[in-house]
Amino acid sequence: MNRRSFLVTIGAAAAATVAVAAETPADNSKVLLVSSDPSGLPLKDSIVEHLRETGYTVVDLGTKKGGETVPYYEAAARACKAIQRGEATRAILFCGTGMGVSITANHFKGIRASVVESVESTKACRTINNANVLCMGNRYWGDRKKANEAVDAFLSTPFAENNDFLREAAKKVEELRD
Repeated sequence: MNRRSFLVTIGAAAAATVAVAAETPADNSKVLLVSSDPSGLPLKDSIVEHLRETGYTVVDLGTKKGGETVPYYEAAARACKAIQRGEATRAILFCGTGMGVSITANHFKGIRASVVESVESTKACRTINNANVLCMGNRYWGDRKKANEAVDAFLSTPFAENNDFLREAAKKVEELRD
């Protein structure tokens, strides 16, 4: 990466940080980060509308219509870094398949990202894996009503904290990270 590219990247990251700070209320329990690459944009826009209708403050760190184009790996990184800074506790990431943003997100300490393709798998990612980042692929969520149901399940399904095995497994998985 040359100096100019590096400075552009750093400037974009700084701008994203300022945007999160400006949009985030003091109580972040109803704050949800979203981020998308261009392939995930149609699904993201649909989900954002649903989230705002249900009372969430949505902070968009990715590609926007008529705005900056953000590649999947940067879209995921922006949201994960914001979670690490405590600006929100959860995020929803979008790309064509959900896989690219999930792979990227899982490189960040404290992030448990899951690709989901059904409401049932969404409930499982929360109950069993305590996922804090939901990854959705625009190519697989044509039924926007079902996509909204999956998002609602992500936000309302608790982790099975009273299960000793799952609690210990989550701890051991986190310890695997460098």
